[in-house]
Amino acid sequence: MGDYNRSTKEIAFADIPANVTQSINTYIEKHNLGDILANPVMCIVSTSEKIKKGLFGGGAGPKLLVQTVILTDRWLILADNVDQNALYIKSLQLRDITVEDYEKSSFYKMIPDTGMNISGIATDTPEKGTLFLPLGKDEEGEKFKSALIEAAQNAKK
Repeated sequence: MGDYNRSTKEIAFADIPANVTQSINTYIEKHNLGDILANPVMCIVSTSEKIKKGLFGGGAGPKLLVQTVILTDRWLILADNVDQNALYIKSLQLRDITVEDYEKSSFYKMIPDTGMNISGIATDTPEKGTLFLPLGKDEEGEKFKSALIEAAQNAKK
């Protein structure tokens, strides 16, 4: 399963750590997004820990990625914390994205992993791109996949 141990934990919106909430609110103000957090559908913390392989511990890539994800009825907000450095925030409007279960993608045969491919335009990027949202192959990861697919479909109606 790739180079990471991945796990997903559902959390209550109120239980998102204060530093994450503060960074998200600063991002929302900077981009004049208004009250995008008004209707949270599901919040998760996705943790990806590098699997140590060989003498030097597994090569390139972060050792630890902790991603807080807020899914609302209209938005997907991601707060990435890579190796306990500064938070990096992204937001995407659900009506402007397509989502795909990574395990059903053509890349899965080359690099087995679990999560979602998300294609679209993020708030602070001028061009369409694709990002990988890592999720654990666990009950809460599967629940989030379903919730994200349903929310993205509903936002296009």
